[in-house]
Amino acid sequence: MTDIVTQLQESLPSSTFREMSPSYLEEPRGRYHGSALAVLAPATTAEVAQIVILCAATATPIIPYGGGTGLVGGQIAQSGPAPIILSLERMRGLRDVDPVGGTMVAEAGAILSDIHGAALDHDLIFPLTLASQGSARIGGLLSTNAGGVNVLRYGNARDLCLGLEAVLPDGSIMHGLSPLRKNNTGYDLRHLLIGAEGTLGIITAATLRLFPKPAKTGAALMVVPDPAAALALLRMARAQIGDGVSAFEIIGKMGLDFLDEVGPETRQPFADKPDWMCLIDLGLGADSAPEHALETLFANAHEAGLVTDGVIAQSQGQRLAFWTIRETIPEANRRIGAISSHDISVPVAAIPAFIAEAPIRLAQIGAYRINCFGHLGDGNLHYNVFPTPGRTRADHENDRPAIKACVHDLVHEMGGSVSAEHGIGRLKVDDLEKYGDPAKLAAMRAIKRALDPKGIMNPGAVLRA
Repeated sequence: MTDIVTQLQESLPSSTFREMSPSYLEEPRGRYHGSALAVLAPATTAEVAQIVILCAATATPIIPYGGGTGLVGGQIAQSGPAPIILSLERMRGLRDVDPVGGTMVAEAGAILSDIHGAALDHDLIFPLTLASQGSARIGGLLSTNAGGVNVLRYGNARDLCLGLEAVLPDGSIMHGLSPLRKNNTGYDLRHLLIGAEGTLGIITAATLRLFPKPAKTGAALMVVPDPAAALALLRMARAQIGDGVSAFEIIGKMGLDFLDEVGPETRQPFADKPDWMCLIDLGLGADSAPEHALETLFANAHEAGLVTDGVIAQSQGQRLAFWTIRETIPEANRRIGAISSHDISVPVAAIPAFIAEAPIRLAQIGAYRINCFGHLGDGNLHYNVFPTPGRTRADHENDRPAIKACVHDLVHEMGGSVSAEHGIGRLKVDDLEKYGDPAKLAAMRAIKRALDPKGIMNPGAVLRA
């Protein structure tokens, strides 16, 4: 394997090689630790292709690396031959912005927050929004079909991408950066690569959809008695406000308790922390008044018994403060230390039943704290299980498989998915085999063999190597 490193050194500029720091070899939760022959950071698509050609000739595994924010081990190889880690960190260019057509061409290493800023320079938005947007890169976000908080209105990453440039497993370059909305010229390989987690090729650039910046925005936190009332409130909000509802989040009391317990320090919105509250975010036109729309919604929902309290943002700063609460809950979770974290989705109508049933089943395994929150509008819940006060996740390490199986079995029974927006990676390969449709899995394996016959592209991720 040292031969491939020598070949790479002879074929690429010395600036391509990176120090093999721990950040490339472990994932954020510390559960996966890997190894590598070398870490390469090409500057161009041609250099990516050259790396792939040499690796294909020697059957050397390649792991594409974006921002390293993935939570399912897709960027880490713990077993098998040591791979080449191919980081897209130097390919951060924004090649083009077309404000008339509403598109942007961004290289795979572009950081999501930089894409947001470039779109805003033209009074446009790229609506994919998530907590790690200051470090997550668009190539990785597309490779995992990331979701975020605005899926209700704008869709997943897949829905926000019009075209891709990618290097395929033989080193050939797919030139597919067309901005066309309608293009029925055969198989759409863009949708094959999006969500494939680097197992079918390496995304090097993408044509992204941009949208008009809402002229008026608003937000509110509304206290609901239970998740069923939250769903009824969502239905009422969409009936009254329509597509102006950009996001609709549900937050449980445990998340607020964790913020008080370990931080980050935030200002609690209610004197008495509610069992459940909803964060509603609006984006409306210039002739609309978000505060009035939210006041009307609250009045109607209160009369219907769906809400008991609420606060409506009176400024952009207060709106951002509401979102700070939601976006710092994952950091509080990390500080507490989850025994088992679950990124799941169920049919929206089944959410109340799932939230009611899951604790009953988990209680048969042991005593735990549960922090349930997430994107109510699209059925995606982050359902995380924690130790009771005075204990740590290490005390429950032996419980983890049973907890995971308990939650995922219930999700499957309800027609849901054990991976809503984080991907399969290596963490959930067993789950995909257990719960996946056999015909779909067979087709996926056939596609993998056809496009990557040597199995060099992120082996062990999504499909067992």
